[in-house]
Amino acid sequence: MIKQLDKKYNNKEVEKSKYDFWKEKEYFKAENNSSKKPYAIIIPPPNITGKLHLGHAWDTTLQDAMIRYKKMCNYDTVYIPGMDHAGIATQAKVEQELKKQNISRYDIGREEFIKKIWEWKDEFANKIYHQWSKLGLSLDYSKEKFTYSPEINETVNYVFTSMYNKKMIYKAKKIINWDPVQKTAISNIEVIFKEIEGSMYYFKYILSDDATKALIIATTRPETMFGDVCVVVNPNDTRYTQFIDKNVINPVNNNIIPIIADLYVDPNFGTGVMKCTPAHDANDYLIGLKYNLNPIICMNEDGTLNEITGEFNKLDRFEARIKIIKKLTLEKTFIKEEKIVKQVGFSERSGAIIEPYLSEQWFVKMDHLAENVLKFQNSPEAINFFPSRFNNTLINWMQNINDWTISRQLWWGHQIPAWYHKKTKEIYVGSTPPKNQDEWTRDEDVLDTWFSSALWGFIALEWNKDSKNSFFDRYFPSNVLITGYDIIFFWVARMIFQSLNFVNKKPFLNVLIHGLVRDEFGKKMSKSLGNGIDPMQIIDKYGADALRHSLLSNSSPGQDIKYSEEKVKASWNFINKIWNAARFVMINISKISSKQEIEILLQSSSEAHNLSEKWILNKLCDVQKKYFEAMEKYEFTIVDKLLYKFIWDDYCSWYLELAKTNIASNNSINSEISKAVLGFVLKEIILMLNPIMPFVTEEIYQYMNLKKSIMLESFDNLNFKYKVNGFEEIVLESIIKIREFRTNQDIKKTQKLMFTLNFKNSFFSSNIKNMIEMINIFTLFLTNSSIGTKEIIGNKTSIRVYDCTLEILNLDFIDFEKQYEKLISEKFHLENEINRGEKLLKNEDFLSKANPEKVEIEKQKQRDYMSKYNLINEEINKFKK
Repeated sequence: MIKQLDKKYNNKEVEKSKYDFWKEKEYFKAENNSSKKPYAIIIPPPNITGKLHLGHAWDTTLQDAMIRYKKMCNYDTVYIPGMDHAGIATQAKVEQELKKQNISRYDIGREEFIKKIWEWKDEFANKIYHQWSKLGLSLDYSKEKFTYSPEINETVNYVFTSMYNKKMIYKAKKIINWDPVQKTAISNIEVIFKEIEGSMYYFKYILSDDATKALIIATTRPETMFGDVCVVVNPNDTRYTQFIDKNVINPVNNNIIPIIADLYVDPNFGTGVMKCTPAHDANDYLIGLKYNLNPIICMNEDGTLNEITGEFNKLDRFEARIKIIKKLTLEKTFIKEEKIVKQVGFSERSGAIIEPYLSEQWFVKMDHLAENVLKFQNSPEAINFFPSRFNNTLINWMQNINDWTISRQLWWGHQIPAWYHKKTKEIYVGSTPPKNQDEWTRDEDVLDTWFSSALWGFIALEWNKDSKNSFFDRYFPSNVLITGYDIIFFWVARMIFQSLNFVNKKPFLNVLIHGLVRDEFGKKMSKSLGNGIDPMQIIDKYGADALRHSLLSNSSPGQDIKYSEEKVKASWNFINKIWNAARFVMINISKISSKQEIEILLQSSSEAHNLSEKWILNKLCDVQKKYFEAMEKYEFTIVDKLLYKFIWDDYCSWYLELAKTNIASNNSINSEISKAVLGFVLKEIILMLNPIMPFVTEEIYQYMNLKKSIMLESFDNLNFKYKVNGFEEIVLESIIKIREFRTNQDIKKTQKLMFTLNFKNSFFSSNIKNMIEMINIFTLFLTNSSIGTKEIIGNKTSIRVYDCTLEILNLDFIDFEKQYEKLISEKFHLENEINRGEKLLKNEDFLSKANPEKVEIEKQKQRDYMSKYNLINEEINKFKK
């Protein structure tokens, strides 16, 4: 016997212990030796910097839904977990914690500081595990990876060494983006540009041989004037050709610097004169190289000015700016300040304003790698992007890419495998240290976190540079990467070029790109705005299934979604509806019938009978087909609409009610068929819902007395094609029209009515008799309803139903007693209005003071009331006869 579900759906009770059960039974583990087709997804590894946010919940729910769906499609699935050491972000978090104790990393040293970070990693990894379990993610923990584990460090060193030996990695002194808070280089894509209000400052650079003449130069960064090596004008700008090859005096330090000419200068921008600071501006750096100018660094790594700035030494750059202007104002070389709106780069991690800075760093040479990606994406083997427009995003970036700065001045991360000979200054790069280590000094910098993350596409699947690996061979490339559009540059592109470079294969077959989770007003969620949502709080209140459903039901490839608690409530209500429907079914059936049993039962039923069962099975078959199509395209919004309509409208609102009639009838065959179909369709609904809401579907499934877990189930491709001509068009539409008619005419449900269904020239003539019986039973319309091909003669109401007509004699639904009571009530109301009007129109005070138009309005009202009163009296007199 099938057990009964609890009367009320309780998400906390339903979701309790399910995850431990799944893990204990090892339902998440890959079946490496299976004959099934493999299907793999690797998780975008979250940073060990704190709790997962709603964006993580959405991202991983999409991944888990696909894994569960493919598992039910009889694939051998594996969902690889992992976490990212997140160099800059994690180091910043731990430094903040130490700061609360008035300790800096320099106080405790590198080794002790790294220990502190490992302790942090363990603490937050446990929090992430807990969150993954609450979300129900079917992760194979036996395959978990960490981007700073010893084995991955070994691979990272190998990759770095290999690329260095192929001259794809080099060390050079270049202008890079410098974070003065973290005191490290960062790459171009880690710079967030924002429009802010700033100032343009104008200064006089006086000619060295003529104090009466000066060039006016505008700059937004006066503090960098100490690094000026020349002044540049356009050779075609006639205003300044006379000054070319002369010298000017730098107003901040009185250094004599030359005036040179270069076409780079735009005569229409500012004053048409540009100061050149090669050590603190990327474009100036190129001019410096072109003319062999010696760059001058005037700033320290922490954003303070250095010793060459004299009295401004050790002042913060922005404080120094104010004092420089004040000093040069007194010296009459500062002219004016002009307010402007400008684009300023901020560090993605620390939020500090980025400083272009001349620094010796390690770089990846990108031309060959980018060319590989461009060629590959133009081949038949190209990675498929969903939506496809994001492939263009990848291509555009690869066509305009710069060399990648990969060294970071941090302690937490993969230390660069490079050593410098103390005497000869020779550079040694290798996976293992050089011999006679005492003679060498190791590079203290670490690699950009994205350098190791770029390898994630193959190292997460256990790539081994030295030997074949059956796990890697089976599951690589993974089937789909699911991630947000905000990290296409950071991560997706880099995984592609590194996989092509080292494995000679693409890392994944498909890329599903989603947007951001925004608040209900469309704003990006952030701590500063106070609109962030903790997914664990939502789960605690409504359950993981409701959260997962609310996220997936609004998820279209490439689009942002708006979070609102109302949507989660709506999802909870939907789950509750499913629960109640399942409970009703289980009360009324003794077992879940198989597809074969259903087919045998319906074979014993004539073509004209059990139309409702055949109709719901056809609907189920159609929905399943469209469900498969939408899931394969990652169209979760379409999936939800399909399932929601089928479950709420077709199954619950229609079929359950139709089946109740059969179950309650004296026809044992019809009752048996209805019960079998009820259970069978419920099971198929639960299977399709499982990837979206795994907890409640597991709970309902376990009450069906089938397999130990829904995770052992697989889809059965349905192919029902029963003839149900006219069922939806005539039966269901008639029921809807009859209900509307009763409501509009205020006719009680218990009042019997005579009708004729006129089916002249109908497409569905063959099934009309059976359909009339169903309409009659379901609506309690009238037991002696009839069918015909001729119109009823007399006072009637005609209702069009597809290509038939429902015809009802009006006398059959007129409630004379109710009509009489209504007329008496209306007469009483009119008498009151007439009496009120008479008193008002006899009131001399009103007649003398009121506007004539107002008096006329009242008189007209009185005439209208009297006219209606007389008509009602006539109707009342008819009843008396």
